[in-house]
Amino acid sequence: MAGSDRLEGQIEDLMAQLKLRAPSLIVTVLGDSIAPHGGNFWIGSMIDLMAPFGLNERLVRTSIFRLTKENWLSATQVGRRSFYNLTTRGLRRFEEAFHRVYEMDDSPWDGEWTLAMLDAGATAPEDRERIRRELTWAGFGTASNFVFAHATMTPADVREKLADMDLLDHALILRSRIEWPTDDEATHAFVRRCWDLDQIAEQYAEFLETFRPLWHLLRDSGEATPETCFMIRTLLIHEYRRLTLRDPQLPTELISTDWEGTAARTLSRNIYRHVSPGAERHIQGCVETMDGPLPSVSARFQARFGGLDLTAAL
Repeated sequence: MAGSDRLEGQIEDLMAQLKLRAPSLIVTVLGDSIAPHGGNFWIGSMIDLMAPFGLNERLVRTSIFRLTKENWLSATQVGRRSFYNLTTRGLRRFEEAFHRVYEMDDSPWDGEWTLAMLDAGATAPEDRERIRRELTWAGFGTASNFVFAHATMTPADVREKLADMDLLDHALILRSRIEWPTDDEATHAFVRRCWDLDQIAEQYAEFLETFRPLWHLLRDSGEATPETCFMIRTLLIHEYRRLTLRDPQLPTELISTDWEGTAARTLSRNIYRHVSPGAERHIQGCVETMDGPLPSVSARFQARFGGLDLTAAL
């Protein structure tokens, strides 16, 4: 069997294994492929992009409609054509989520924790749940029912997040460090109380088992069409994004040297760098905006995973 045929077979198996859902997959494409080009697209382009994944026109239109109702997208009608643009809220949300996917701060940890303490007496249960959900999504661990901890997020970032929800007056934001006990075991015990790292490690191990065969085949075959590259990149980030949003991405001082998340990041970086030139050719050829051809990618896009070489895609 030719390398390209084996690769296509591997992708089909991967799509069946991942059990893709249209709304979530479209969010991945918007964040990974559309936002870096400005965030504007014709609905027909999105339908073409999603067709290889088995998503029909009705599913795409329904998903885009829902995202518009939720204020991720805004719509503009030009003649008989519908164009969509990521809203300010949508762009900010993608920036927050995908920053954790492509970037990682490897600078030494200063030992300080950012704590968010909720006012249990003055905060309604539904507001507490909103805060808990948002902080958990941002990587906070649950130190107690009303105390949430983060190792690297700054108090200013927490303040901005709570202000966006109009709940800034319902929490105290502190910087703190563990003074006693002073041994590393006490710190690691605190980490284990805040996050279920064993479960996250299991999910990373499954990710590695799923995508390593694809990487070996991709690296050794040397045959992949632009459409295949786009599909691989989308499936990779779709699954890796799901894991990184559950991973608190703790400093290296707080995780084991054989942490599965490190291997998963290296594998994702290798695949992403390998397929991005072809994927960008496919996106540029498929997507049309209200102003015509798709704009070039942003400089931030080219810095993903430590730097991309897109010369082959130009």
